[in-house]
Amino acid sequence: MAGPHLQQPSFLLATLKADCVNKPFAQRCHDLETVIEEFPAKELHSIFPWLVESIFGSLDGIIVGWNLRCLQGRTNPTEYSVALDFLDPSGPMMKLVYKLQAEEYRYDFPVSYLPGPVKASIQEQVLPECSLYHNKVQFPSSGGLGLNLALNPFEYYMFYFAISLITQKNSPIAHHISPSNSAYFILVDTYLKCFLPTEGSVLPPPSSNPGGAIPSPTPRSPAVPFTSYGMHHTSLLKRHIAHQPSVNADPASQEIWRSETLLQIFVEMWLHHYSLEMYQKMQSPHVKESFKPTEEHVLVVRLLVKHLHAFSNSLKPEPLSPSAHSHTASPLEEFKRVVIPRFVQQKLYIFLQHCFGHWPLDASFRAVLEMWLSYLQPWRYAPEKPPQTAELLPRSVSEKWAAFIQENLLMYTKLFVGFLNRALRTDLVSPKNALMVFRVAKVFAQPNLAEMILKGEQLFLEPELVMPHRQHRLFMTPTLSGSFFSSWPPTITDASFKVKSHVYSLEGQDFQYKQMFGTEVRNLVLKLAQLICQAQQTAKSISDHSAETSASHSFFSWFKFTPSEMNGSYTGNDLDEIGQDSIKKTDEYLEKALEYLCQIFKLNEAQLTQMMMKCGTAQDENGKKQLPDCIESEDGLILTPLGRYQFADQMDVLCSREDFVGRFCRYHLTNPHIIQKIRYSPVLKDRTNQNWGPRISLRFLASYRTLVSLLMMYFIASWFYIGPVGCTFIILLGYFLYAIIMTFFYEGWKPHEH
Repeated sequence: MAGPHLQQPSFLLATLKADCVNKPFAQRCHDLETVIEEFPAKELHSIFPWLVESIFGSLDGIIVGWNLRCLQGRTNPTEYSVALDFLDPSGPMMKLVYKLQAEEYRYDFPVSYLPGPVKASIQEQVLPECSLYHNKVQFPSSGGLGLNLALNPFEYYMFYFAISLITQKNSPIAHHISPSNSAYFILVDTYLKCFLPTEGSVLPPPSSNPGGAIPSPTPRSPAVPFTSYGMHHTSLLKRHIAHQPSVNADPASQEIWRSETLLQIFVEMWLHHYSLEMYQKMQSPHVKESFKPTEEHVLVVRLLVKHLHAFSNSLKPEPLSPSAHSHTASPLEEFKRVVIPRFVQQKLYIFLQHCFGHWPLDASFRAVLEMWLSYLQPWRYAPEKPPQTAELLPRSVSEKWAAFIQENLLMYTKLFVGFLNRALRTDLVSPKNALMVFRVAKVFAQPNLAEMILKGEQLFLEPELVMPHRQHRLFMTPTLSGSFFSSWPPTITDASFKVKSHVYSLEGQDFQYKQMFGTEVRNLVLKLAQLICQAQQTAKSISDHSAETSASHSFFSWFKFTPSEMNGSYTGNDLDEIGQDSIKKTDEYLEKALEYLCQIFKLNEAQLTQMMMKCGTAQDENGKKQLPDCIESEDGLILTPLGRYQFADQMDVLCSREDFVGRFCRYHLTNPHIIQKIRYSPVLKDRTNQNWGPRISLRFLASYRTLVSLLMMYFIASWFYIGPVGCTFIILLGYFLYAIIMTFFYEGWKPHEH
C-alpha cells in the first residue's frame, strides 16, 4: 500500500491540526480519543503519521512534540496524567495502532534515520542480521528520494517512540528535572512490563470486534536483493519467511511477535550505534566519534537491562523429563530463555566498551557504571529473596549463576580492566569518583564471584584439543540477532566451548585475552591501591586545612579573602563545596574500596602497609614542596630571592582585586613613584633648610622602606604559618605603625618657634 505521505490531506487532519493551536492539551487528547473510537480505519490511516510525529517529535529533532522527556508529574500534573493515560498500552493511542494493524496498513520510515551501522549496511545492500529489517526495505517510488522501511502500525509507533530518545536529545532539559521521573521513562517501564511480563502472559490487544484477534505481520516478498554476512541471501530470506507467524497463528505466537518486535526496536535504536568493525576502529584515538550517548540515554538502557534480567529470571523451572519440556514450554517461556544472549549481549557489550573508552572523566560516568553493574548481577533481579536474618551480611553468589558468568566473561573481565584504566586517571579525592571505585570493588568482592570469574578464565585458557586452531569463528552462534522463530542451534554442553564461543564472537578470532587475575592486571590494581592511599592522605590534609580556616572565616570575610585566591598550593575540587561530611565519606569509600580490592585479588597485607607508609612520606615531601624556595637558618625558614620571585602569580592576583587588600597591594607593590612622592613632598622640602632636615628625610625613607619590606614578608609568611587571622592582624598592625610614623614625622617633629 502506498505510503501515507502520498495521500491527499483530509478534512479530519486539517481540523486536528487547527485544534493544536486553539485548544488546551487535555481537551485535544479527549477529542482524539473520540475520533479514534468513532472514525473508520480508512480515515484514521491518513492522520496516523501526523499524530505519531506530533507526540514524539520529528526525526530531525525540529518538532519537539509532547516533550515527554521533560514532562513530569511534579511540575505539570495534569498534562503528565493525561499523556500517560493516552499512551498507555490499553489507552486510545494503542487502540488506534491495533485498529490500523487489523487493516495491514504500512508506513514509510526513512533508512537515513536508522542507527549508523544499520543504515550503512542497508545502503550497501547487505541485509542486517536483525530480522526486524527483513522484507521491509523499499526502493523509493517514482520521484521519491532515499530508501525506506515499510512498517506496520505497531512497528511504526514503537520506532518513533524509541528513537525520540536519540533525535530529541538537544531539546532543553532543566537541571531540576530527573530523567527517571519523566513521562518518557515511565512509559518505557510500562511498555516493558506489558509486552515482556514477568508474571502471566502478554495481555491481548484491545479490539473493536469482541473476540476478534489482531493479526501479526504477514510475510512480504523482498523488495531489494541482499546478501547477508557470508550467507546466501535466498536461504536466509526463506528461513525468515518460513518461521514468520501467519495471520492464523495461535494467540501465543501473536504475543511473541509483539514482545520480540518491541525488544528488537529498543535494542536497535538504543544500542546498535557501533558495529563490531566500527568498535575495533574506534580504539584508535584519532577516530572521531560518530555517536555520543547522553546520561539520560544510559539511564533508559539500564532500565531495559534490569527488566530483561527480571523477565529472564521469571522462567519457570525446567521439567525433569525432556519430553515433557517439549510439550509444555510456551513460546513466551522459550523467549525468556534466549532473550539476553541472543538479542542483547553483543550490542550491549560494544556499547559499554565505547562508553568506557570515550566517556568524559567526570561524575556523569556513574550512570554508565551502574548500568554495567546491573548487567553483571542478574541475581539481584531473581524472584527468590534472601533470608531476613542474612540481609546485613554479604550474600554469596550461588553456583547457579556460573553459566551466566562464563558466557558473559568479557563483561566481567575486560570491562573491569577498562574501569581500572579510567580510575587511574581520575581524582579520587572527589567523593563522587571515590564512590564509583567503591561501588565496583564492592560488587566484585561479593563472596564466590571472583572464584567463578577465575573459573571462567581457566575454561577459556584450556587448550583446544578437538577444535582446529584458526577456526574460532565456528564457535560463534549464528544469527545472534535473528528472529525467535528462526531456527535455534542445538544447546552447547561443553563449558569451555561456550566460553570460547562467547569471547571470539564478541572480539574476533585474533583477540589476545588479558587475564583479570594475571600479573599485568594485578599490577594495575596495585597502582590503584597506591592511588587510593595517596587520595586518602590528600583528603586528610584538606580536612585539616579546612578545620584550621573555618573558625576564622567570618572574621576574615570582612576583607573578602578566600584561601584559594592566596594559596596556590591547592587547586581545589568538589570537597571545597561540600564540606567535612563529604571528606569523611570520601575516606570511608576509599577505605572500603581498598579492603574489597584486597579480598578480590588476595593482596599481601605487608605489601600494602609498606605502600601506605611510602604514600605518607611522599605526602609530607609534597607538603614541603608546596612552600616557595626557602633556606634553613637559626631563625627558621627564610625566603630566598627565588622564593620571593615564586610569589609573582599570587601578587598579581592580589593587585588585581578591587577591595581594601587590592588597593593596599597596588599602593605598595606597583607604584614606582611612591618613594619619589615622599622624598619631594612639600613638608620635607620645606624642612631641608633645617639642620636636621636631611637626616630626618633619609631616616624616614629608610624606615619606610624597612617597614614595607617587613610588612610584606610578614604578610606572606603569616599566610603559610599563622593563617588568615594572623595575616589580618599583621596588616592592621602595619597600618597602625605606619600612621604613627607619618604623624610623628609630619606633626611631632615640626621645629619650634623661638
